Amino acid sequence: MRYPTLLLFLGLHISSITAQSSTYVISFDNAVHHEADISATFNEIVEDTLSLRMSRTSPGRYALHEFAKNVYNLKAFDSKGDALPISKNNPYEWLVPKHDGTVKITYTLYANRADGTYSQIDETHAHLNIPATFMYAPSLSTRKITVDFKTRDDLNWKIATQLPLIKNNTYSAPNLQYFMDSPTELSNHKLREFNIDGQTIKLALHDPCTEEEASTYFEKVKKVVLAEKEIFGELPAFDYGSYTFIACYVPNASGDGMEHRNSTILTSTRTLSNGGMDRNIGTVSHEFFHSWNVERIRPKSLEPFNFEEANMSGELWFAEGFTSYYTNLILCRAGLITPKKYVEGLTGTFNYVWNSPARQFYNPIEMSYQAPFVDAATSVDPVNRENTFISYYSYGSVLGLALDLQLRTEGLNLDDFMKLAWSTYGKTEKPYTIKNLNELLNTYAGKTFGNNFFNSFVYKSEMPQYNELFKTVGISMSQNAEIAYFGAAVSITDDLNGKIGSNTKIGSPAYLAGLDNDDIITSINGKSFPNGIQFNTFINEGFKPEDTLSITFLRDGMERKTEVILTSEPNYAINLVEKNDKAPSKKVLKARQAWLKVE
Repeated sequence: MRYPTLLLFLGLHISSITAQSSTYVISFDNAVHHEADISATFNEIVEDTLSLRMSRTSPGRYALHEFAKNVYNLKAFDSKGDALPISKNNPYEWLVPKHDGTVKITYTLYANRADGTYSQIDETHAHLNIPATFMYAPSLSTRKITVDFKTRDDLNWKIATQLPLIKNNTYSAPNLQYFMDSPTELSNHKLREFNIDGQTIKLALHDPCTEEEASTYFEKVKKVVLAEKEIFGELPAFDYGSYTFIACYVPNASGDGMEHRNSTILTSTRTLSNGGMDRNIGTVSHEFFHSWNVERIRPKSLEPFNFEEANMSGELWFAEGFTSYYTNLILCRAGLITPKKYVEGLTGTFNYVWNSPARQFYNPIEMSYQAPFVDAATSVDPVNRENTFISYYSYGSVLGLALDLQLRTEGLNLDDFMKLAWSTYGKTEKPYTIKNLNELLNTYAGKTFGNNFFNSFVYKSEMPQYNELFKTVGISMSQNAEIAYFGAAVSITDDLNGKIGSNTKIGSPAYLAGLDNDDIITSINGKSFPNGIQFNTFINEGFKPEDTLSITFLRDGMERKTEVILTSEPNYAINLVEKNDKAPSKKVLKARQAWLKVE
């Protein structure tokens, strides 16, 4: 989140500020039942009726979440302690009239989801996403905010947050935007930190690990930080001289990662001793990259962040997608995964994008516009995302890969383009548009190159020539024409029927045969499924491409029949050419080493 430089400066000198402020106090006596007691005081109010809200959105997310549903027992008082009337204008707004210039409110918050969007309170921690926790007064959004966290000393809670400390357990924010962007974890966490270029990088780790395991993991975090700094040439100037990874790896958490200006939330059910040591570091890589790309190299469409309506941006293919491209590339460059693992790991994302029918409906910009419907959003009615949507994370990632490899054939690279984006829009904190990105690529790689890339792959939904690009760095992509493809996600049920678990993909054999989600296949060619076999194995071992299958199935309890004509498996295998006993040339090997930064 961005906010005025003047307020940043003032935030560094909190003790000298005498301006108006809003104050909060939060306590957790009933944490066992996931409740917090919250009070807030707003003074020197000039309007006759004070409007109070719970946010409907959260920084880093693009959908609506309606946090007001978890607020109850709201009461309001004036400066003398006399009760004030409260009315509601809509589901997420409360109106308090007849005050004397001061309004104090108290309310109860229920919170039981630990991720980047919501809050969770129990006797292991108070995991607080600020928009999901605190009411606010829109008319007072430029005022300084203080918050006093009443820790559970009996549970050895400590506080991890990007908010600057005033004293004891009281913290401050220069304004509402910064406050809402400042997740806070209260727990018995372990703290690690290191200094780099005059700034402090911290890891607040809530995980039942040993001190040794915490230190081992922190060494991985350090490698990620240094590898990403190398891309941009420098760290961002963090507003209070530090950046905090708030990592919550506990069984009662929900897997997530959420970037913020000077911190990030990292959550996983995997503890370090239960697979998290290796599997959680990817989220670290992704979220820290956001310190540059999205927090400071920021789309104009997200400025300022709106807490009342869904935030829609057409730039997410770049902001999220290019960040996703670098996520595992950084792990490879940092020596945390091998080049072989990195390259083979491209396979799933590539096939997802390459084979999706959704490209006929939306380009990457329009896919980004879908974020309010898919970004941790929920719907009761069925949707057709299998055929109409490609994640802007994945779409942007494969475009970032193509752009990087294509630039390298011209003696250029994506690292230097990102560095140019940083110096042009990041350090200056000048929000950009898609047109700005197009023009920036023109400046870096030439007008013909830049316009061709945007006109073909961003404004349209064409796919780059990956096979040729992969060859330049010694990577092969291959299909197995002998593997049969059915085209539906089918699971074998306990009664040995095959249930289709999602919408069939447009153009696939199952789709063309009229099969759909929730259909139950009872027999193929008059035979039932054998026990103890997966559907794909059954198809691959028993049939070949161009075979015709007579399908009997149930739809809404009624028996139907159709025919499925199998095709060849459309997915590609992506590997280093060495896997096929081919040695890359010296030129190709040099190009690969420059890309992956490995010897």
